[in-house]
Parts: sequence; structure tokens; C-alpha cells
Amino acid sequence: MAVSELDDGVVDAAASGLSETRVPVTQARHMPGYIYTSPEVFRLEKERIFTKDWLCVARVEEIERPGDYLTLRILGEPIILARDDDDDINVFANVCRHRGVEVVRGHGNTSLFSCPYHGWRYDLTGRLTGVAYMAEAEHFDPANCRLKPIRSGVWRGWVFINFDANAEPLEDFVAPLEEDFGILEMDRCRLFAKHQVEIDCNWKFVVENLTDIYHSEVLHAKTFAESIDTEKIVYKLTARGGNSSFYDAAPHNPSGKAIFGKMPWMADQPESFARSGFLAPNFDMFSRIDEAHPVIIWPVSPTKTHILIYQLFPAEFFAINNFEQKAQLYLDYMIDIAEEDREMIESLQNAMDSMLFEPGWMSYLERGVHHVITHYLDRMFPTERA
Repeated sequence: MAVSELDDGVVDAAASGLSETRVPVTQARHMPGYIYTSPEVFRLEKERIFTKDWLCVARVEEIERPGDYLTLRILGEPIILARDDDDDINVFANVCRHRGVEVVRGHGNTSLFSCPYHGWRYDLTGRLTGVAYMAEAEHFDPANCRLKPIRSGVWRGWVFINFDANAEPLEDFVAPLEEDFGILEMDRCRLFAKHQVEIDCNWKFVVENLTDIYHSEVLHAKTFAESIDTEKIVYKLTARGGNSSFYDAAPHNPSGKAIFGKMPWMADQPESFARSGFLAPNFDMFSRIDEAHPVIIWPVSPTKTHILIYQLFPAEFFAINNFEQKAQLYLDYMIDIAEEDREMIESLQNAMDSMLFEPGWMSYLERGVHHVITHYLDRMFPTERA
């Protein structure tokens, strides 16, 4: 359902009762439950946010060789990422131009895509290269038939897409991330592993939780909390509801030591180097002196979210003896932290349908969460309707 098809009363009702959230953080309440449960709000999020902004979708290593492809479904929209013979990454709709069937599923390597329904064939750029029994179709022009292209770009080894042809350039969109995290030189890193998590909650709870420093000392007391002084975190609010945090913390593994040493280009930084941040709407950045572990967040439904945890190391580290065994310690540590969060976030979701829930007042430590939320509200429910 498009925004124009949503009943004005539904939109206005969803926007009501939010005045206590839009005020400064020291006066603000959290958002009411229906923002996290309403199917109408979820549809509006797709129209006003996820089809307008640049979305981080993959690492370049996932489609590293010519012919490699990867399929995704983003809020119901099927897409293909493919690397062609010229080593360019192309992104296009996974929707056959005949009847709309997905021309391929999963991931792999190929020289062409052949629709499994009627055999229409497309190359690695999405161009139609073969079709049978269409000579009599008077208005059909195979030379101008291709899978619908989708805007894409690469920043530091990350592939981004945008459904909006009029959106700002990717370079402008990621500028805050480049300013604060370019130092990590993730384009010189390689993907060690990608861990997938399915969680029964609204996607915004994942974003808020990863931004929230208030809960760390309590929920993560058994993992990383002891190595972070919450009061000394330098917090920077950036464009579009984003943020960057600068602080001291131990490397992200059970030993609290940089097992492989520092990233080669980070030699002048202390071993306690730590940064985290958020680029709206779906990319969270976490890093230490020896690695980076970004997170991509995908809404699935009002009450389900798909999370991808990526583990990156400098390419040089992969040649170290017993690298995989040691690197797995980092990934397992991240998984343990994610599981600590899971129970709490799902409990948050359960409360949203309860008649006993009333949004609580915010702590000043939730200024990052408040920044994310108020930007979200400005995008979703402008104070003055057109």
C-alpha cells in the first residue's frame, strides 16, 4: 500500500501522542507501543524511509569474482547483486520483465540468468539476451528490455543501493561515516564471517538498543561492560539521526587483548581504541584497534527483524598461523553479546501490546536514542502535513 493510499486518519492517529517524545531528552518520554506494532506504520516506513535512503546491503567480497551473484529481498522487494566480466557490480530487480518471476534465487556464480518460468535470459548487467516465441508480439522490443536497474555504489568495501533515482549521491550520504570511521580503512579489510540472527521484535528496537549506552553496564556485565567507562564516552550526534561514539575499551574477544596486534594502519592509536556509530536507517558500526564488526539491520515485519553481523580483519591477518581459530573467538564473542541483547529486546516488543505499558521518561544517557527517534519522527510524521 502506497502512502497516498493510507487513510489520513490512520496516519494522523499514528502521529498523535508523540509531543512528549519530540521535546529535549531531559523532558522526553519514549515512543508509544503502536509505533512498534502497527502494520500501517510499517508500510509507511517502507515508503518514507527505506525506499528513499541509501541502504547498506553487502560486502564486495560476497560477490568477489566475475559471475558471482547474490539475491536479497528488502521489505518485499527482490534484488540481484552481480559482478560482471568488467569487474563492475550491478544491482537490478529480480523480477522477470515477462511475468515478474524471480529469475534466480540464493547466491552463486553464473554467466547468465534464465527465468525458470519461460526461459527469458539476462546477462550480468540485467540486459535481455535471449527469448523464444515473442516474434509476433508487435510492441515488444527486446533491445530495450532489461531487468530494472537500481542505483548502487561502494564505500570502503560496502555495497549500498537506493530505490530513489533522485536521492543525493552516496558520497554525500556516507560523509559522516567517512569522517569518523574512514580511519579503519575497511576497504583494506576482508570478510572473515557473516552471522545471521532472526529476532522477534520491531527493527527500531534493534537500532535503539545498539545506540543505547544506558543498558551496557547492566545487561553486558558478563562480556564487555567492565572495559568501558560510560561517563567518559564522547558522543557525537550526526546527520539524519546518526551518531558516533569515541571511547576506550578492550579488544572484542574474551582475552581482552589484540590477538593479532593492531591494524597495520592504526599503529599510532592506543590498544584501547574503540568507536561505534550509526548511519540511518540500517547500518551500525562497531570497531576496536584490531578489527571491525558492523551490523546490517533489515525489517521483516512489524514484529520481526533480520540482523547480519559482519566480522572484518585486515587482509594481512589472514596469513597468520591459526588465524581462523583465533578469529572465531571474536565472532563467538559478538554472538554472545547479541544473545544477551535478544531476550531484552524481545521483552520490549512484548510490552508494546500490553495495556499496562506506558512510555517511560528518558535518561540523559539515552541522548543517542532520542536523536535517532526524533529524526525518525520527523521523517515519518512531519509536524505540518502537506
